[in-house]
This record gives sequence, structure tokens and C-alpha cells, in this order.
Amino acid sequence: MSRLRIFVVDDDRDFAESLADVLELDGHQVDLAHSGEEAIDRFLEHDYDLTFMDVKLPGMSGVESFLEIRRLKSNAQVYMMTGFSVDQMLDEAVARGARGVLHKPLNVEQLLEMLANVKPEGIMIADDDPQFIDEIQAILLDAGYRVFVAHDGQQAVEQVRAGNVDVLVLDLNLPMLDALEVYLKLKDLGQCTPTIIVTSYARENPDSLGQLRGASVTGILTKPFDPEQLLAAIASLARGDSP
Repeated sequence: MSRLRIFVVDDDRDFAESLADVLELDGHQVDLAHSGEEAIDRFLEHDYDLTFMDVKLPGMSGVESFLEIRRLKSNAQVYMMTGFSVDQMLDEAVARGARGVLHKPLNVEQLLEMLANVKPEGIMIADDDPQFIDEIQAILLDAGYRVFVAHDGQQAVEQVRAGNVDVLVLDLNLPMLDALEVYLKLKDLGQCTPTIIVTSYARENPDSLGQLRGASVTGILTKPFDPEQLLAAIASLARGDSP
């Protein structure tokens, strides 16, 4: 599994530090905050793969803080934590998009199992074939991913730079910028997004494919392919497997 950047928000410093120790021992990077206001400030500065937020915080409550965070970053992945019975507030948080509720004291095995199942949320399909986009988008949405679409290479570059794209599914022959140009441009910009190349023309484009393999592209799929191949490639990225 890949190393996650995790945010723990709890005014119980001993609990927060203990949870951070567990997560760091599992190989993740952990930041701490002890109030809702501090959490919001940190979200303005950083992107987190996952957040654990206590419901009962000084000042802004955890639920109020969560709703403000989701307003600022609609793709924020948050688990609420509570040692109290506050069902109505928790129901509101879940209804507004919280991933779920964990009850204190936390079950460490349950926590680590949940982390192992975290998926990359933002996947972009860059392809100029509308039928292919529709088919793959439906499969990815059904698998629980958030999907972005670009119809040419320049759109692909702009959307990846805008953020929230964890995996790029990139057609080899795009208008404006081809796949190799897109990949190298993003790399030059410091946007090393894991990329899966899709092509109908493996035999006709051996030079381009060879260059992409040399650039350490994550994988190459040849159309037509079994959609399960794509889902398996994305799951491999989520686990942090080497290409």
C-alpha cells in the first residue's frame, strides 16, 4: 500500500499522538491539529489523503469544521470520531459526505484494514473517443471512483495541474498534445501523476510506446481490453506496487 498523508484533528493530545504513532508505524505521514479552526487553516495549506476528526472540539465542533472543509475542498476524505452519542450531528456529517464514523476507543485492526482499502479518488480519462470515455467512465463510477474527462492533451495538462487527479488514463493519440508530450510536460511541471497509457495502435506506434516505457509510465493497455485490467491497474497503484 502507498504512503498516505493523514490528518488527525482531536483536542485530546494524548489520544491524537497515540493515533499518530499507530499510523506512522504503518508507514504513513501524519499531521496533527487540536481545534476546528486550526484544522481549517491547515486544509488551506495542504492536501490530505485521509482525515480523522473528533466530533467534540473546542470552538467550532468537528461537524461544523468538517462541513467547512468540504466547502473548501469537496473531495476531502474524512472519518469522524466520537466517544459520545451525538447521532443527529454524525448523521448530518455522513449525509454531507463524511466517509463514516469511528467510535473511541478505536479498534487498531479495523483502522489499519480501512487504510488498506483507501482508493485513489480522482481518475482522469483523456481520450478523444466519446464512446470509449462513456464506457470507461461508467465502469469507474460504478467502482466508486471520482472521474474527470479531457478530450485533448492540453485539457489533460490543465486538469491535472488544477489538482484532485490521482491517476491519469491517457490515450496515446490525442489531439493538440499526444500522450508522450502530455506525460513529459506534466513531469517538467512537477506533476508526476501515475499514468496508464491506452492505445489501439501498439504495432503502428512502437517508437512512441518505447519512449513512454523508458519514461517509467505506470502501464500500457491495448484496445480493446477487458475493463478488469484497468481496475486491476488502478488497484495496483492504490497499493503502491512498482510499475
